[in-house]
Amino acid sequence: MTRDHSPYHFATLKNGVGVVSRPMPHAQSVAVGVWVQAGGRYEPTELAGISHFLEHLLFKGTRRRTCEALKQEIEGVGGTLNGFTAEEFTCYMAKVPQRYARRAFAVLADMVRRPTLTARDVDKEREVVLEEIRMYEDSPGQLIHDLFNQLLWPDHPLGRLLSGTIDSVRRISRGDVVRYWKRMYQPRSLLITCAGAMTPEAFTQQAQRELATLRPLPIHRFARAPRPRRGPQVRVWKKETEQVHLCAGTYALPRTHPDRFALELLHVVLGANMSSRLFREVREKRGLVYEVATHIKRFHDTGAFVVSAGCDAGKLTATVQTIFTELGRIARRPIARSELRRAKDYYAGQLVMGLEDTMDHMLWLGEQAVTVGRVARPEQLLAHLAKVGAREIQRVARQLFVSPKMHLAVVGPLAETEASKLSGLCWI
Repeated sequence: MTRDHSPYHFATLKNGVGVVSRPMPHAQSVAVGVWVQAGGRYEPTELAGISHFLEHLLFKGTRRRTCEALKQEIEGVGGTLNGFTAEEFTCYMAKVPQRYARRAFAVLADMVRRPTLTARDVDKEREVVLEEIRMYEDSPGQLIHDLFNQLLWPDHPLGRLLSGTIDSVRRISRGDVVRYWKRMYQPRSLLITCAGAMTPEAFTQQAQRELATLRPLPIHRFARAPRPRRGPQVRVWKKETEQVHLCAGTYALPRTHPDRFALELLHVVLGANMSSRLFREVREKRGLVYEVATHIKRFHDTGAFVVSAGCDAGKLTATVQTIFTELGRIARRPIARSELRRAKDYYAGQLVMGLEDTMDHMLWLGEQAVTVGRVARPEQLLAHLAKVGAREIQRVARQLFVSPKMHLAVVGPLAETEASKLSGLCWI
């Protein structure tokens, strides 16, 4: 069924599988995604990392296709095949030249429906996942984000590593994997998306052929986010690295909060690009870091606003002070009209250019559809964005950047006792 005035086409199979497509007639490719409402937030503590483990295993072969056949059917025609696990969903995706669109969908549907999940593959892929965990532990620029999540949401799935830990992955058995797949990969938790040179009718018909016989089961829910912790909360993880890596920030807004557009512009102004305040002040003016940026984490019932940077240990104090000074400045004084205009133009330009690519467009519409059950048209988002004023951005900054809400995580060659000294810098 097509919704009026929307370029997006929606359908729901009788068993509950959702189908969303975006025809792009002038494209030369098609991107297909299979989204599953299964991710880090759905996992019990004893099975931490099982969603990511299962994602790996679905690429090891099905009852119809070997591991090599899965890859060759897509890559052999110039396409790409991949997947990723997030807190609230898992996605499997392929992009191929237009004439191979049906093949891409068939491969992804086969992976989700008929994975072999053999004991041999489970044991072998377990070692691959363990190596991936060790790789992240050796990459402090990535590790710091996981450590910051732990600081925000301790003893909660949002604060755990998506890959799990060495211990939890070693404990996961083949039986655990099979039971999790049967429970979570069921039609009411599946969404199929497509963007590119295809017709919605043909795409929906193939979804019917591939997935209509799946039997629906009850949907599993995840635990709500805990109450925010009072701060400042500061933690130092000692690690012998060349640089100190840090994440500073606070709890932000749920995915559909009315102030999310003001939050997006706050992100652009502070750290989304080389014109941002933090980049100019921390790197260009003071030469404290090579890279500094802001990030927004969006979840169903919570979120986070994060500043990340890497610096020499001797520059840590100045870097943290400068970051918190800039957070306080934007909370105290509205941004100028010219800066607001540039931020809006940047956001609009990035959105429009990103949606030219079939894969980016498929991911954009799929994440919306799987998390909130709808897809906003780009012009709707830009209309909301146009209404945001400097005072609204300042109001959101005042709500977020409050000293008792701030958190700071640091990893590097520092004593863990440095946390008490750093706490004194986290005031706005």
